[in-house]
Amino acid sequence: MDNAPCHPSVPPPLGGRGPKQAEKTLKFREGDGHSHGNQVLGAVGILSNMATRWGICGAGKISHDWNVALKTLPAEDHQAVAVAARSLESAQDFAKKHGIPQAYGSYEELAKDPNIASSRLLASRLAPALFRCRPSRANRLRLLQKLCAALLYRDVVYLGVLHTQHLRVGLLFLNAGKNVLCEKPFAMNSREVKQLIAAAKKNNVFLMEGIWSRCFPVQREVSRLLSEEAVGEVKVVKAYFGSPQLHIPRSVETELGGGALLDIGVYCLQFVLMVFQGERPESIHATGHRLESGVDEVMIVVLKFSRNRTGLCGFSIGVPLPNDATISGTKGTIRIPSPMWCPSVLVVNGKETEYPLPEPCMPMNFTNSTGLRYEAEEVRQCLLKGLKESSRMPLADSVLLTEIMDEARRQVGVIFTQDNQ
Repeated sequence: MDNAPCHPSVPPPLGGRGPKQAEKTLKFREGDGHSHGNQVLGAVGILSNMATRWGICGAGKISHDWNVALKTLPAEDHQAVAVAARSLESAQDFAKKHGIPQAYGSYEELAKDPNIASSRLLASRLAPALFRCRPSRANRLRLLQKLCAALLYRDVVYLGVLHTQHLRVGLLFLNAGKNVLCEKPFAMNSREVKQLIAAAKKNNVFLMEGIWSRCFPVQREVSRLLSEEAVGEVKVVKAYFGSPQLHIPRSVETELGGGALLDIGVYCLQFVLMVFQGERPESIHATGHRLESGVDEVMIVVLKFSRNRTGLCGFSIGVPLPNDATISGTKGTIRIPSPMWCPSVLVVNGKETEYPLPEPCMPMNFTNSTGLRYEAEEVRQCLLKGLKESSRMPLADSVLLTEIMDEARRQVGVIFTQDNQ
């Protein structure tokens, strides 16, 4: 099948809409009869119609798929405006391939990019225009907050680097006042995850772990069915993911954060937590086998929850597994066939429904990667509402998920350098 046509990463100018036009809207003559509040709301309206501007951190395979997925969304809603890699040449090649206007040879340069706006930058640009409007003193702060929210929460950095770098690079952007969508796994352990969350709260910015599975239409439908108790009380949840990866260095080397758990097991565990609505399990039992490098080749994790409910997860980087997920309740069964982590089919009590994905405009590296579009749109909708986290993947779920993985690693004997820092 031929690839679908790509839209440009950066669409034609949208009639001058943007921060400068918003500032112009705030510049009106005294006594012209217009309400100050209406002028500010007009500026907010201009900013609300702007695209979400993405800064891409990392020029690897997942970042490629991310940008291809973005191109399946309206160009008026999503723009990739800059990319940063460890070398300028790599960033420039990536930018040329994806039509991204700015390339940087370091992550620090992207953190300083004014096109990925920070709260400090927006305040400096919009505050003078707002004060020229001469609103009452009591309303100034409130109106400025509205203006900042209208633009600040459009801009976000997609963190597509190796998870061993998530803490350092994530803190770089969060402390620069940038919103961040961080690829899974969030970090190497729960201590690092908590550091990232603390930085996001300190800088009053949005942060989300990129568990894209939760944003797919299939999993949204699963959530709806569970809320309506369509299969009665859920008693058992099973999820499997096996993918032969022993030939891939990042999957088997300890210093690269390898192992089945952090790479693919995270999808199985998050699914169980999603079904049980982020409840902390009463007990965690893990067993598995390690490679000579010390990372886990295969792992089985059993989670026991209240009211005699159980989650069973199995994952391996040595052999293929069914790669499906099953929710068994007192009145029926929900099954997500392979690939359960990026699904396009749902089976409820034997009835199958398809949720087709759009065709990519160029070849992709991973299964069903156009589904990353759902995660991008989830982030945009959160930012439009001024939220600091997503209800589909709350930060509390990320902490619990990582704590469970910490305990599973402890029981199997998988230790990373970051655990001792």
